[in-house]
Amino acid sequence: MTDFTLHTPESAPEGSKPLLENSQRSFGFIPNLHAVMAEAPSTLEAYQLLGGLFSRSTLNAVEQNVVWLTINVEHNCHYCVPAHTGIAHMQGVAEDVINALRDNRPLPDEKLEALRQFTLSTLRNRGVVEDAEVEAFLAAGYTRANILDVVLGLSHKVLSNYINHFADTPVDERFQQFDWAPRETVAAE
Repeated sequence: MTDFTLHTPESAPEGSKPLLENSQRSFGFIPNLHAVMAEAPSTLEAYQLLGGLFSRSTLNAVEQNVVWLTINVEHNCHYCVPAHTGIAHMQGVAEDVINALRDNRPLPDEKLEALRQFTLSTLRNRGVVEDAEVEAFLAAGYTRANILDVVLGLSHKVLSNYINHFADTPVDERFQQFDWAPRETVAAE
């Protein structure tokens, strides 16, 4: 494993200092992921920009959390699953939805399950999704704009999930209560 520094505004490269200060203002602390990303200012800036854009996407907060947690679980991200579990709780996502996502189980809501399945297909097939899967997603009540926003969410999570694998980023204290380890994949019913 590569040893990465958990940067502070004092230790970070010049270009990352204002970005870490922004993290501090936004979260009330500097998430360890941001502290790692600060090594490369353009990476931290891209992550913050993509996160902001995804939060303003055509997907609502619950749907955004479905996309994030689906990708985090599929990528076996030891850091992002607990962090996004905490975020999902803060944003009012139902406990049964959060637990199903963390356990890689079908969701109790048909429309959200269609989103989870479409996200998984997009991820697993690297964007080469069968027409029938796209049509099923649209038939569930989603739009072409939603398709593009799933790709945006995936782009955001690839940055964090891959970096966390390289850096073995320590889970922030406030998210440690949501510790997670990969579970056996459960097929959709």
